[in-house]
Amino acid sequence: MNLSKRPQQILLAILFLNLVSTWLHYTDNALFLSQYPGPDWFTPVGIVVTVIVMTPIGLLGYWLYARSSFWLAYLFLGTYSITSISSPGHYFFPMVTPMSLKMHGLIWLDAVSGLSLIGFLWWSFAIAQEWRTGEVSD
Repeated sequence: MNLSKRPQQILLAILFLNLVSTWLHYTDNALFLSQYPGPDWFTPVGIVVTVIVMTPIGLLGYWLYARSSFWLAYLFLGTYSITSISSPGHYFFPMVTPMSLKMHGLIWLDAVSGLSLIGFLWWSFAIAQEWRTGEVSD
């Protein structure tokens, strides 16, 4: 295994987890919107458009990271992480009907995957300081 590519491979795995969890949660949210607590202005179309717009932002962030454009990668990946870390926001709204175990699971899977992405970004920025070298290192 090429150790210089290890952080890039870890980021790819974390991003993949984020993409899967976000698509699962947002799809379920759009299909069962009336069962999820949230603001009145949420619509199924708006939810689907959000995930369609945000997905390329996350992928572009990975592409930038792989090319050692760390500052832009941090910006794009940090922006993309909002799709995941905002999922527990459902709990700030009154429940119309009790949420299923599946719904709770999707919310928390999405949140944890988003936190793992933020954790990786923090590691890359503050601990490994990859932005200083301009090269991906472990």
